[in-house]
Amino acid sequence: MKTKTLEKDKVNVITLGCSKNLVDSENLITQLKANDFEVEHDKNETDANVIVVNTCGFIDLAKEESVNTILQYADVKRNGGIDKLYVTGCLSQRYKDDLEKEIPEVDAYFGTLELPGLLQRLNADYKHELIGERQTTTPPHYAFLKISEGCNRTCSFCAIPLMRGKHISRSIEDLVAEAKNLAKMGTKELLLIAQESTYYGLDLYKKRALPELMEALAAVEGIEWIRLHYAYPSKFPLEIFDAIAKHDNVCNYIDLPLQHASDAVLKRMRRQITRKETEDLIKIARERIPNIGLRTTMLVGFPGETEEEFQELCDFISEQKFERLGVFQYSHEEDTIAHDMKDDVPAEVKADRANRLMEIQREISLEKNQAKIGQTFKVLFDRKEGEFFVGRTEFDSPEVDNEVLLPADQYVRIGDFAEVKIVDAEEFDLYGELVS
Repeated sequence: MKTKTLEKDKVNVITLGCSKNLVDSENLITQLKANDFEVEHDKNETDANVIVVNTCGFIDLAKEESVNTILQYADVKRNGGIDKLYVTGCLSQRYKDDLEKEIPEVDAYFGTLELPGLLQRLNADYKHELIGERQTTTPPHYAFLKISEGCNRTCSFCAIPLMRGKHISRSIEDLVAEAKNLAKMGTKELLLIAQESTYYGLDLYKKRALPELMEALAAVEGIEWIRLHYAYPSKFPLEIFDAIAKHDNVCNYIDLPLQHASDAVLKRMRRQITRKETEDLIKIARERIPNIGLRTTMLVGFPGETEEEFQELCDFISEQKFERLGVFQYSHEEDTIAHDMKDDVPAEVKADRANRLMEIQREISLEKNQAKIGQTFKVLFDRKEGEFFVGRTEFDSPEVDNEVLLPADQYVRIGDFAEVKIVDAEEFDLYGELVS
């Protein structure tokens, strides 16, 4: 009979943070499975004897969640519940020395680009031939496609370059090959992600090559939706709009993180754009693609943000009427440029401003959703939840945007598209019926 020490390790990979982190975890899982490891992802109840925590270090709340998760598994290890505990990802990249001192129960810490070292520690070979091949943890019909790593921007509030390094684009050839592999596995929707999508190609091709990449991906057989995320607005390549308009399988959707609308705040943030330039870009987007869905994120409570500057942001949101909007509260991050500024907006004011902004957006979203009643949309169904099948239109990204709810007595298959007529609407949900 085998003893526990002679058995192959079973690994549970815990992913915290954003979709970029999820792709990193998927690459780790793919490598481990190729080395004949038994691997789980995000399992709470598990008999795995090795835990790998892929951490986030973006803002205070994310760092707190990461630290608490590490402490949780450190306690499990102390009590004999697991044999090994490893930590990787952004928090580990940024605070490795501090973490080693504070949580010594962790067997080893690894940075964001140290996958080969982590595999070596797990007695697994890094298989170069698997680059571009990835076993996804998302529902099989959609997958994230990370087109680049790192960021060259110098936004004063952001610690991402400290954790992810400089911008490195992946080649169009490699990305097309990965997209083809994903399509063979049943992926119908590609969500293009990066720290900053519009910078894509400058390092490899000496020009902004995102439009060319979108053209190449649109030709991949089996991919029915391509969705663009995290497109930095400054020096935006307008040819992107041409690629969206040209191809039916490129969604009329752009995630355009703007952060603010006050010129004074944008300057302190070092965003390299003005409100007027932003408004001009939005105008061009809506002229070239009249039914485009624009998603943005805003940051409130930045150092020095006055009530007047916040009101400028409120007015901007009311005027532009974004289809989708998210709000972050400023987090004072060490080693960033903004850390030298005084974090002078009280926490309760930050929270109040975030709530006020979302209240404006709630009314905009309700108005836009009610205008959809009576219209028919192509919907991709992600899951069944209670009495409803839950899906999305091309104007909605998974987990962050609106959803379409279809009564479960009108059967659809998860991962399939269906034509749905909207019969009712709330602030962030649409209710539909199948079109026979």
